[in-house]
Amino acid sequence: MKPVVYFTREITPEKVLELYKKAGKELPGKVAIKLHSGEKGNQNFLGPDFWKPVIEYVGGTVVECNTAYDGERNETRKHKKLLEDHGWSRYFDVDLLDAEGPDLELEIPNGKVIKKNYIGKDLADYDSMLVLSHFKGHPMGGYGGALKQLSIGVASSYGKAYIHGAGVPEDIWTADHNAFLESMADAAGSVVEYMKGNILYVNVMKNMSVDCDCCAVAEDPCIADIGILVSTDPVAIDQACIDLVYACSDTGKPHLIERIESRNGVHTIEAAADLGYGVREYELFELK
Repeated sequence: MKPVVYFTREITPEKVLELYKKAGKELPGKVAIKLHSGEKGNQNFLGPDFWKPVIEYVGGTVVECNTAYDGERNETRKHKKLLEDHGWSRYFDVDLLDAEGPDLELEIPNGKVIKKNYIGKDLADYDSMLVLSHFKGHPMGGYGGALKQLSIGVASSYGKAYIHGAGVPEDIWTADHNAFLESMADAAGSVVEYMKGNILYVNVMKNMSVDCDCCAVAEDPCIADIGILVSTDPVAIDQACIDLVYACSDTGKPHLIERIESRNGVHTIEAAADLGYGVREYELFELK
């Protein structure tokens, strides 16, 4: 059977919760809620008010990891202050997974490029995960969605450099591009396996710039909002988002498509499907 991707064109905090419930996926035990804290200065990220109903319903802990590049999130002290400034730690319990080392190493014996993934060690404290992704473009990956949240998002600061560098952290910005995309797929798969599939994915197609929420200076959105998607399959949900971009009639879509295609963004989806922890074929179930 094809995985179901639940979809609504109405984008509200309440609709996120409605689709979450519709998916009917039980998240057992202690739940890690992975989202993007938003770089300081970024105008497009989805903040605490948007995610509040589903986070409060689930009752989990908001989790993040430090970045591997200059900014306000590359050191624990600065990142914790930003989590406060952006409202995350004022509203919710927050856990910076790699606040202190050592990293948790996940083996990837069948990885296409990397054979290890270095993630925030505190993930070991959780039994399941809710991945809340803001779907948009990305300067290197072409697009950012569920697979990026699982890979770069859950990786520690060192782990991010390791993935970007396709196993050579020193090559963080110079590694072979397709090898970087395949490394993301490898890393994402290791997290799926580690969490034993106890993960649900939410992608929100709103404020879609060609740039990521990690950019302090990001372009404004170039395409009209499309909707909310929820699925138990990270490959299917990202593929569905890509398909919805191509299918929409908005005049701004060529700019976003150019960003995705020029970075070969779909290759991460191809590699993830080839690794077998998700499929690209899905059933889109639209809720009004």
